[in-house]
Amino acid sequence: MQLAGKVALVSGGSRGIGAAVVRRFVAEGAYVVVADIDLAAAAAVAADTSPSGMARAVHLDVTRTEHWQAAVATLVANKGGVDILVNNAGIYQRTPLEDIDEADWDLVLAVNAKGPFLGAKAVMAAMRARGGGSIVNISSTAGIRASVATHYGASKGAVRLMTKSVALLGAKDRIRCNSVHPGPVETQMGYAALPEPIRDERLGRVPLGRFADPDEIANAVLFLASEESSFVTGTELIVDGGATIA
Repeated sequence: MQLAGKVALVSGGSRGIGAAVVRRFVAEGAYVVVADIDLAAAAAVAADTSPSGMARAVHLDVTRTEHWQAAVATLVANKGGVDILVNNAGIYQRTPLEDIDEADWDLVLAVNAKGPFLGAKAVMAAMRARGGGSIVNISSTAGIRASVATHYGASKGAVRLMTKSVALLGAKDRIRCNSVHPGPVETQMGYAALPEPIRDERLGRVPLGRFADPDEIANAVLFLASEESSFVTGTELIVDGGATIA
């Protein structure tokens, strides 16, 4: 029970990595808010994960300041604050540079980069009042090395460096901030729906010879969210089966 008594907010918690994080956090004793733009899907995850009420759903558009403020204010009023924030909500478009229009660029950057910025900003005061906290930003290996999806890579690279800035600024208040960089993961937004030829080609780039299960990413998030990583801040945890070193 590494998170017993902790209060966590997970954006994009209705599926994939986010849902896996919710399940793991609840299993480790946390009270978890499943925040998602799809409230019905978030409510289903909360109900399936924790019939005892240790998870609840809220509607959250991560690009809107007022949504973040409302979610955090509700947690402060009902649970006394926030200990953990997982900025997981994201959008992926595999579009060549010359085919990316301004609307697509703005959307991907808004969800993937502006969202974590607004989330971190929203929880700082609440975490400070609790004597500290942990922010875990889900980036990507595309935030470390070049990606053919220019806008996606730019957004995830922004998350990587923003994480380090937040870590630096939050350290005096014992607020840690780290990023997780998944490689290929068997999720709806990731590799589960790819055609077999593309899957096979991508699989050939992974030294461990398989794609990650969402639970394996959730394990990394748990480590950074818990006191097991109490002296870790501003770092990037790559979970990619060795793909970035191959």
